[in-house]
Amino acid sequence: MTTIKALIFDLDGTMADTEETHRQAFNAAFLEHALWWDWSRHQYQDLLQISGGKERIAVYIDSLKVAADEKARLRGLVPMIHGTKTRIFNELIADGRAALRTGVKRLVREARDAGVKLAIASTTAADNVSALIRGQLGAEGYRFFDAIAAGDLVAHKKPAPDIYALALGMLGLSADECVAFEDSVNGLAAAKAAGLYTVVTPNFWSMANDFADADLLLHDLGDPERPFDEGTASIVGAPCLGLAQLEQLHAAALQRRAAA
Repeated sequence: MTTIKALIFDLDGTMADTEETHRQAFNAAFLEHALWWDWSRHQYQDLLQISGGKERIAVYIDSLKVAADEKARLRGLVPMIHGTKTRIFNELIADGRAALRTGVKRLVREARDAGVKLAIASTTAADNVSALIRGQLGAEGYRFFDAIAAGDLVAHKKPAPDIYALALGMLGLSADECVAFEDSVNGLAAAKAAGLYTVVTPNFWSMANDFADADLLLHDLGDPERPFDEGTASIVGAPCLGLAQLEQLHAAALQRRAAA
């Protein structure tokens, strides 16, 4: 009997390396609002420590050396700026940017074919989730997912566990029956706080983070065309991470927890 009933994916950075597209969309939105801000890659890498686009803009505004009344005015523009950014991001995604990361499409389809439920737990807006999934998995791709928990549905974003608690509630499953996939330290903290076995696949934006708490740390999920190196394959037990390997690793972790 399988111990895994659902796979829960973070979106940005985990399913697809969307962060560069987000950065470009933020900068384009700033121009549309006559704000001469330009977030560099390294600046945006730091800002990604803050979960949520609106929250990132607000933190950036707080860092500006401007008068208090100007900061107040700029804070009032945050929802409008973020709305523009979301529109631009969706337009960019519709053009085919931000392909799924290695192994994601394969594992999603394998889970679906095996009757394992799929969910998304992301701090991004629901419109962004829809745009990416439809753009990369086709019009029917959105229906692959039994639950989509987006950042605008919870009071507290990652590293709080709220988004995962919401996803588990939508699925009607316990944390022990699910596996989470993340790419950031905030996402890992949120998943672990919700009690989930967590696979972390860092990218450029998060590779400097401390992922010591991850149950499984991989460069990506692997594919037959892009298999793991010898060391990673020996840990996973295969050239890429499939349901069978994930099942064994997850079951072993549950046994260790029960014995502790």
